Amino acid sequence: MKIRSIAFGMLRAPLHAPFKTALRTVHQVEDVVLIVASDDGRLGYGSAPATPAITGETHETIIETVRREIGPRLLGASVERLNELTHAVQSSTAGNTSAKAAVEIALYDLHGQLRDAPIYQLLGGGKTRLMTDMTISVNDIAVMVEDASRALEQGFEALKIKVGDDPAQDVERIQAIYALAQGRARIRLDANQGWTPEQAVRAIRSLEAEGVRLEWVEQPVGAKDLDGMRQVKANVKTPVMADESVFGPREALNIINSGAADVINIKLMKTGGISNAIKVADISHVCGARCLIGCMLESSIGVAAAAHVAAAKSTEITMIDLDAPVLCAEDPVRSGVSFDRAEISISDAPGLGITEVGNLEMLDVRVG
Repeated sequence: MKIRSIAFGMLRAPLHAPFKTALRTVHQVEDVVLIVASDDGRLGYGSAPATPAITGETHETIIETVRREIGPRLLGASVERLNELTHAVQSSTAGNTSAKAAVEIALYDLHGQLRDAPIYQLLGGGKTRLMTDMTISVNDIAVMVEDASRALEQGFEALKIKVGDDPAQDVERIQAIYALAQGRARIRLDANQGWTPEQAVRAIRSLEAEGVRLEWVEQPVGAKDLDGMRQVKANVKTPVMADESVFGPREALNIINSGAADVINIKLMKTGGISNAIKVADISHVCGARCLIGCMLESSIGVAAAAHVAAAKSTEITMIDLDAPVLCAEDPVRSGVSFDRAEISISDAPGLGITEVGNLEMLDVRVG
């Protein structure tokens, strides 16, 4: 089986409600979708959202990077030689991690079809049922409490609360949701780089003094402010998670060895796909740091790939934040991974098991 061509499309899926963080407000998922065709007619799917504030990429740069830099290296290559293919992807250009991730996901999908096995089995894993948390967007306190209450009623046992735009009000938000969820769900806090180190320490200490027990605080300060991360970690009891500070294996090792975080958030769009995500998980595990796997606000193509990684690396990745598909009003993708509120189930369908991608607008762009 050899790679014949790569086609591009745009997938759009409206959200139930606007998704708000300290960085942005989003009303719908918008993904570039790659369709990698083999010479025997099989199709591998990959996808990537535009997250310029995090990865620096837009839809246009994702498409052009694949069209000009990555795609031409893959044409005519054997799908069987997966390690060579992922090396070609990762060495094609600096950065552009979302573009690389979309290609890698499609390649793993095709390789799974070649081997007649789901991706998680190719990676050596066997856990097929996962439980995700639910993200509560930053908003007025009453709205956030209502959203949290709805998530609890739906069976979510962990809530990730978005904060970061007003430290004093952030403390009130968390206190109100904690009072509602105490004993019913674990509470996770994501500041999305929204605080200074001093603000973060004050806010977290205030919550600790009031008896609020957070599972962790995610990226409390700017991604490049490792000194600030260390300052926060050294002055609070709550574990600190690195998200935007960690893209690949090198950053993970540096963050852990420098004492800047207790937990690492793996996202395929940051690592450049599955191959480096596995490396980050292994490095973190060996170095004694816990791992969570998360996602951008993206379609269930990429999130399904992340679920396969979580299933394969369940010893190393012990926490799941893959709720993007359930934030959508409907999921236009049918695959071997189903998202039912808090529960994620993975079938034995080969590769990603994709049978349908709705709401897909094909673009007049191709490689090959």
